[in-house]
Amino acid sequence: MEKYVADLKEKVGEARPDMALLEGAVKACGPAIYKSDSATVAASQKDELERIKKTFIGKKLGVADEAKADAAIAEAIEKYGRSVRQKHRPVVYYLIAKSLRKGSVLK
Repeated sequence: MEKYVADLKEKVGEARPDMALLEGAVKACGPAIYKSDSATVAASQKDELERIKKTFIGKKLGVADEAKADAAIAEAIEKYGRSVRQKHRPVVYYLIAKSLRKGSVLK
């Protein structure tokens, strides 16, 4: 959790992250955060972003509007910083849920 909070503060610029939302985002990731390959999001890979759109945004958050989903993903990547190579999955999920105003689904 500490590394996710640090990323939100240092890379995203959130002085006081919503800890309940972050915990929900961590739970939504499941065991993926324990595997080095799936613990981070490959923002440059279209299939990775499609998977996030389908499984996390569509199934978990219940958002069917693809335009909104694409906009939320793009906003999360921009906020995290395109130059940041290691985008932690829970932080990206946190930013997407916050962008879509679906934090209550994860809490």
